[in-house]
Amino acid sequence: MVWSTDMGIDLGTATVLVYLKGKGVVLNEPSVVAIEQQARKVLAVGESARKMLGRTPGNITAIRPLREGVIADFDVTEAMLKHFILKVGRMRRIFKPRVVVCIPAATTSVEKKAVIEAVTRTGAKDAFLIEEPRAAALGAGLDIFQPNGSMVVDIGGGTTDIAVLSLGETVVCCSVRVGGDKFDEAIVRFIKKEYNLLIGERTAEAMKMEVGTAFPEGPSRQMDIRGRDLVTGLPRSVPVNSEQVYRAIQDPLWVIVQGVRQVLEQTSPELAGDIVEKGIVLTGGGAMLDGLHKLISSETGVPAYLAEDPVGSVALGTGKALEHLDRMAGTLINSRNLAASL
Repeated sequence: MVWSTDMGIDLGTATVLVYLKGKGVVLNEPSVVAIEQQARKVLAVGESARKMLGRTPGNITAIRPLREGVIADFDVTEAMLKHFILKVGRMRRIFKPRVVVCIPAATTSVEKKAVIEAVTRTGAKDAFLIEEPRAAALGAGLDIFQPNGSMVVDIGGGTTDIAVLSLGETVVCCSVRVGGDKFDEAIVRFIKKEYNLLIGERTAEAMKMEVGTAFPEGPSRQMDIRGRDLVTGLPRSVPVNSEQVYRAIQDPLWVIVQGVRQVLEQTSPELAGDIVEKGIVLTGGGAMLDGLHKLISSETGVPAYLAEDPVGSVALGTGKALEHLDRMAGTLINSRNLAASL
């Protein structure tokens, strides 16, 4: 038997999560595609492609088709989406689903159109777009439909979306193109400058997760990393600690803090009072950086805390949007109202 089921997609720079109505999150894979360059043939998608990053021969490239929250390579993104939708469809025997896709708050109309086209060309019946902070707030369990303020900071791989919501709508928002990827890039640059050692993105990410911190306190953690010596050209190992990672990521951290302060400064006194009482909710994989909630609280004077499921919040939020699709359809973006706005 084949049936139609609504589907939510968190189309992230680093990870794609797929939510099925009534089933929850059924797919969580990296946003990576391995292609054969000359024929532009897709060889692997998701986790199998991520394992190839930095390890492919010259004729094969493992790439991320989304950069800073937007589609950098339309054809490869479409192939990746089609792969994931068909994979879930085969698992659940789904035919022509309605799909809700998350996008960064500052996405342009042209970028929105590209996402809708990519989704509809995979065989979806209807495609809707929802801003990531709104989905993140829903997924974090916030009741954004009430007449009081809720604030969410969604730190993804490519962007950080900061928003104040009330009555189901975004009141104030800010999107900065800084996220987990910028942390990794900053760590790569720091190690290169400090040790004359070239490391890959996966090593930088491991450093960030294991010994990284945004608010150093207590004993420093340490780990050994391996890379290529830029002087001798030979492999070399060096020890790094939390303090060094903290120094490396100061610039991207400050951009996020400034974005949070900017949104708070633009928020009305009544909504600001609600936020002080309820606190700021942090979602997204980047929010799991040790001490980040303490840094934001220290710099703003407003309590901040991590959502129960920071990585899955946006995908879970698409599920809530699917449940309330009749109620929210007028506030979601689709091909019809997008065409009218262009």
